[in-house]
Amino acid sequence: MKKISIVIPAYNEEGNLSLIHSEIRKVFQTLTDYNYEIIFVNDGSRDHTQQHLEKLALECHEVKYIEFSRNFGHQNAVKAGMDYADGNAVISMDADLQHPPILIPDMIRKWEEGFDIVYTIRKYSKNISFFKRKTSDFFYHILSGLSDVELEKGSSDFRLLDASVVEVIRRTGESDIFLRGLVKWIGFRQYSIDFVAADRFSGVSKYSFGKMLRFAFTGITAFSVKPLYLAAYLGFFFSFLSPVVYFVYVFYSFYNESEISGWASLIMTVVFFGGLQLTILGILGIYMGKIFKQIKDRPTYIVRSKNF
Repeated sequence: MKKISIVIPAYNEEGNLSLIHSEIRKVFQTLTDYNYEIIFVNDGSRDHTQQHLEKLALECHEVKYIEFSRNFGHQNAVKAGMDYADGNAVISMDADLQHPPILIPDMIRKWEEGFDIVYTIRKYSKNISFFKRKTSDFFYHILSGLSDVELEKGSSDFRLLDASVVEVIRRTGESDIFLRGLVKWIGFRQYSIDFVAADRFSGVSKYSFGKMLRFAFTGITAFSVKPLYLAAYLGFFFSFLSPVVYFVYVFYSFYNESEISGWASLIMTVVFFGGLQLTILGILGIYMGKIFKQIKDRPTYIVRSKNF
């Protein structure tokens, strides 16, 4: 009998744990040919998530938990669950019920048909704000444009991975892991399923606009050196453009006999190119910072406790 491992990262999700477990249990009552386990990864929660997990694990043999020593981030929590999972396939999903468990049978069916990766594309319902839609579209547009992997709009961390794919991911030693990009990069046979995200059952979203920006930078710099080329192109472009523009300005100033003033143009030029230099240095700094973190070879997460 094949076994399915469900990996669920949890950060301050005490109000969702019992319900997500109940919904998954209902799904597997119809999938009698499969064993399953649910691995909750407590990512340094500050509420009573851990106490709820311990109680749930005592009541239900399929529930396992991993408790981090502190918050290490969503991607590292998913990676930790994969590291400890022993199923023939691993499904990762969020604890807030926006990833519908009723899709699990469809994902398993496609896996049985021979697909190694079954990932999902999130479609927003009509009650999602215009700002949320546009920022999400902008995120994927920038990510696909500046990285070497093509991510569809709405790609999510709700996916099924065959055990062979999970083993490849386990062997990666990246300090800033970006699973959405990594899953696309490694190849294998992949299939996508669309779904409409449900409303969060309890709690608030952990992804602020600032975190989404950091997430985008992580994805871009993890899979591409295009920003470095972009910085070089900008440098060449403005190095060529600046004398041309300045020549036009000088010619205009002499023609209007206003060449003595000049301080405004000087200040604007200094400010503009100073900002450009800082931007380029910032891009270089991001890559150097990633190299610095990588060569220290620190663990990407630390387990405080687990029940298996």
